[in-house]
Amino acid sequence: MDHNSGSNYQSTVTQTNANFDPYVTENGNKFRVPYRIIKKVVFSGVSKADMIDIPHAARLQYRLMLLEPIIKASVDFTKSKITVIYNPDTSDNNHPKISIDDLREVLKKEGINTDTNHMAIEDYDYYKNFYSYAYNPPTIRERAPYGYTQEQWQRMKPEWEAKIQRGEIEKQEKFKAFQDAYLEENPDIAHKIDPNYKPGEKKLTLKEKLLGRKKGSGGKGFWFHGI
Repeated sequence: MDHNSGSNYQSTVTQTNANFDPYVTENGNKFRVPYRIIKKVVFSGVSKADMIDIPHAARLQYRLMLLEPIIKASVDFTKSKITVIYNPDTSDNNHPKISIDDLREVLKKEGINTDTNHMAIEDYDYYKNFYSYAYNPPTIRERAPYGYTQEQWQRMKPEWEAKIQRGEIEKQEKFKAFQDAYLEENPDIAHKIDPNYKPGEKKLTLKEKLLGRKKGSGGKGFWFHGI
């Protein structure tokens, strides 16, 4: 049975800071972000008896995320750890806030007892660590296919990308051939789509356009062979 008593936390911090600037400028572009420096707290050594089991821990994480002052929460049953990124009552933004004592009280009502000796609080830069990481990552992480090393994959990658591109062209050509055959069999529909449509008129294929073949130039066409 869940510890949740059914009572929802409501932020009591309602003051407005007219001097808070919600915009940051980076590389000449302005971005609106709701927070600047907020807080991150990690409760370690949490009793597994309090958390009950993994499904209860997952539901606790969900309920924490429903609270407006909480930006992100992670309840790790296996490691007996709860991590919360929250908007503290000391911040200067205009969003709902919560103090660390109120946060601990919320956890207590959920049946989770926390110890200040096993609590680590630190400043958390929302823009650099949360917003930028999610929307503007420094690099796109790439993994090698299963069974290959990164060095092997880098040697294989150009050939694989070329093969994928050829396959995409051939797939589009097959679909185009189907469309052309359908229009040949249904000229009334073809004229609705293109009033200048002429049955039997040879149109350039995608491959011919890519290879520079001109309409009416004749020839046997082109074909891409596998690597």
